[in-house]
Amino acid sequence: MTSEKIRAMVVDDDIDTVELFSEYLEIHGIEVVAKGFDGKDAVVLYEKWKPDISFIDIMMPYYDGFYAIIGIRKIDPNAKIIMVTADLTADTFNRLENLNVSITYKPFEYEDLSITIDKVIHSKPLAV
Repeated sequence: MTSEKIRAMVVDDDIDTVELFSEYLEIHGIEVVAKGFDGKDAVVLYEKWKPDISFIDIMMPYYDGFYAIIGIRKIDPNAKIIMVTADLTADTFNRLENLNVSITYKPFEYEDLSITIDKVIHSKPLAV
């Protein structure tokens, strides 16, 4: 992983998951600057904090992760987003692939997550 401090946002409808995931990231040198609990929070917090990377759950009541992706990409087409999910369905995978976001599956190993973070942080911008 890169030596520069990465600023992150964590969004999940489960408060305990947000806290545990945030603590996990902080232990590994990633500064969590924003925490939210649905897709609408994700969009509002992204606009306020402009994190380097966002970790967003897909399945959340009211405003889901897809809402978050679309709203965040309106603010910044090159936003770095990793969807964190336990949803292994092909439909969800295909939708996320079409939206050009990375996926990490729950439960995860930090080594796998670290590789995904590195890949996303160093990816080239989508917009020309």
